[in-house]
Formats: sequence, structure tokens, C-alpha cells
Amino acid sequence: MKIIDISQELFTCNLFPGDDGPERKVLETIETGSICNLTGLTMCAHNGTHVDAPYHFYNEGKTIDEINLEAVIGKCYVCFANGPIGEDEARQIMNKAKSVDEEAAKRILIGGDMYVTKDAAKVFADEKLLLIGNESQTVGPLEAPAAVHYELLAVETVLLEGIRLDGVKEGVYMLNAAPINLGGSDGAPCRAVLIEE
Repeated sequence: MKIIDISQELFTCNLFPGDDGPERKVLETIETGSICNLTGLTMCAHNGTHVDAPYHFYNEGKTIDEINLEAVIGKCYVCFANGPIGEDEARQIMNKAKSVDEEAAKRILIGGDMYVTKDAAKVFADEKLLLIGNESQTVGPLEAPAAVHYELLAVETVLLEGIRLDGVKEGVYMLNAAPINLGGSDGAPCRAVLIEE
């Protein structure tokens, strides 16, 4: 079994434009006479590798503590693309994933310098994906990500944003991307890993 960390390190992570970055505060240190080292943390729930819940764009949507963990833990299909993914590319991704493994095709991770267009989001939403993941800090175009979020979160497709797939090959893996259980939150950071049998 091989475990592949696909998460960003939090304090050096990429940020969505306008989001505050994480800050680490040293609360106690053994060096200064405390019995332990203790860290405080201030951050946006969408810093680094993180999960978006429907509540991120829908007031009545599920919060991060309410999402089905089946969405973030299970078989996934990893593929790669560059540029905007349109309707045709989305269908090709789904067809290939299903031909390899029907269960893995419920969770799609896309590596590369890409983003999902609204037309592609409709395809993925129609497929009722449990999860879609990507390397950017947002699944949609950076300058206008809302429309893609609306399409996918409306059908409770969980978004896994800010993953790192360098060195990962296309194919089927076990995914564990369980977010921190932040009650009532629209999103949360996670330590996403792929497990290769």
C-alpha cells in the first residue's frame, strides 16, 4: 500500500485572491519554561487544500459537518487536463472514468492548469458526482467562480479544491479527504491523501 499526500502545507499555501492567509501564533514553548509547545491558528476555512460544502453558496445548503462523508472517502478517478474544461471534455472524462471503474467515477480529481466551465459543471451535476477535485483554489474560473459552484453545490457535489497531483498517475485510487468538523461552516481544510493498492 502506498499513501500519497495531495495536500498543500497550510502556512505556505496558495490563497484565493482576497482571502486572508493562515497565521500561526506560538502560545507556549518548552524553551520558555512551559510544559509543552502550543500553537494557535487563525485562518480562512478555504485556505490551502479544503472542502466546500453546499452552504458556501446556499443559505439552506448542508454545512461542512452535515455533508455525507461518503463523498470525501472512497474510490476516485484521477485524470489531467489543461485550460477550460467544456461540455465535451467533461463527457469524455466521465465516460473514461466509468469505463475504468463505476464506483471511482463518483469522485473525480482533475490535475493540471484547468478550470471547470459552467457547461461542464452541468454535465458533472447531471452525473450526480459525489465529489470533484482540482488543483486551483477554486473549481471554476478564477475571475468568476460562482456559476460553477452554484451548479455543483445545488446537487450536493462536494468540492475538493487546492489539491496537488504532481507525480500522481491517471487512474483509480482510494481517497480520504475528510474535512475538519467545523460545525456550521461553509468549508474546512483537510489533509487529502490518495491510497494506491
